[in-house]
Amino acid sequence: MKAVFLDRDGVLNDEIGDYVWELDKFVVSPGVPESLARLKAAGYCLVVVTNQAGIAKGLYTAADVHACHAKLQAACHHAIDAFYFADAHPSVSESILRKPDSGMLEKAVARFHLDPARCYMVGDRLRDMEAAARLGIPGIFVGHTEAVDFPVRASDLAGATDLILAGQAAG
Repeated sequence: MKAVFLDRDGVLNDEIGDYVWELDKFVVSPGVPESLARLKAAGYCLVVVTNQAGIAKGLYTAADVHACHAKLQAACHHAIDAFYFADAHPSVSESILRKPDSGMLEKAVARFHLDPARCYMVGDRLRDMEAAARLGIPGIFVGHTEAVDFPVRASDLAGATDLILAGQAAG
């Protein structure tokens, strides 16, 4: 089975420069519902993998994260198959789930019987690409949040979707 792993903040919803947990500030980015529908129609399992260190820091709760994910699902016609989040932060606690480690991706690979060679990771941070690389999953770097030289880039999820569906995202 094939999948697209998706980072959340900066890929699916607007990046606001800090933690996003308040529903009124959680804004689904333009083109996201359409992109997810295209990927779903092409047979991809859609899995969100997101670091949520604000939980460990006591800024918000897992319930706040679940509420944001429910809002995202509603906006995207329930296209997302699974959400995984790492609630740790190195200053408070360690976790193999937290990207750049690959624990969240490994859980999804096992749960959905995914073939990493048929999967992609779409993220806006090097840690997203590093987590995917640990499993041999090609990454697509989106946005402009880090000035990095990464082989496969797109301006946003719509651009990444075009690359995936055209078979040009192997990096």
